[in-house]
Amino acid sequence: MSIQHEETAVAPFSAGQGRARVAVPPAACDCHVHVYDARCPAVPGARLTPSDASVADYRALQRRTGTERVVFVTPSTYGTDNRLLLQALAEVGAAARGVAVVDAQASDATLQALHAAGVRGARLNLSLGVVHDASALETLAARIAPLGWHLQLLAQPDLLASLGERLLKLPVRLVLDHFGRIAPAMAGQHPAHALVLRLLAAGRTWLKLSGGYIVSPTGRVDEPGVAALARGYLRAAPERLVWGSDWPHASASAGHQPMPDDAQQIEALAAWTGDAALLRRVLVDSPAALYGFPTHTEEDT
Repeated sequence: MSIQHEETAVAPFSAGQGRARVAVPPAACDCHVHVYDARCPAVPGARLTPSDASVADYRALQRRTGTERVVFVTPSTYGTDNRLLLQALAEVGAAARGVAVVDAQASDATLQALHAAGVRGARLNLSLGVVHDASALETLAARIAPLGWHLQLLAQPDLLASLGERLLKLPVRLVLDHFGRIAPAMAGQHPAHALVLRLLAAGRTWLKLSGGYIVSPTGRVDEPGVAALARGYLRAAPERLVWGSDWPHASASAGHQPMPDDAQQIEALAAWTGDAALLRRVLVDSPAALYGFPTHTEEDT
């Protein structure tokens, strides 16, 4: 690993400049990225409609974060329209995987085509967008199970807590977005936090250390409460945590939080993990296991 300082590096939809001042391991993966294009119409009722954010724009961000791999996620803006996701996967190639938004009634052919393109999960967004019905949970999980996909879930804490027993019985791996949407003040206080820890202990749930600025009371990822929350998750399941920038930060563009500095986000992750081995596990080994990337050793042979 080597530290590279590019003091003038900038990227669209990211505050600050310069490369992250940490040793980012080879094959590091950013596991939560969206692309936007006004030529793809937003669904009626979409709450987040940010400016265009392309793969080329994202490559500028990678020069700041030092990541090499990426997981693109279809945002709530487009409902079940995965065209931009598929374009991004085709453009990046083997260094990318995808998480799609699919209807539980999608045909087997549609699911197989998504899998062939690099999709490895389906997102159920119960917090934003057009999919609000938790009744789709079991049906969607059953549809994607034969493909080996995971179910990625975004839900507000009260709703998440109410789904506990159902989530524990799903026939697929579960991935929770954005710290489980648990704010630092909820740690040890809200039943959703207890559920997240229970799910992690059960061994089939993964969690994204993404969107720290969203759950932060100050909108900053380096807030001490966010650090404590992250370290608690790292103690609970260090082998099943991944990191994501959440670029291009649609909620920040909408004015809900300050625009984060993504180099600072990587630096915060390094502080949370505390050592190079755990940082590599979160950025390289766990994404490889979850999304089916080759291990770095396999790439070298």
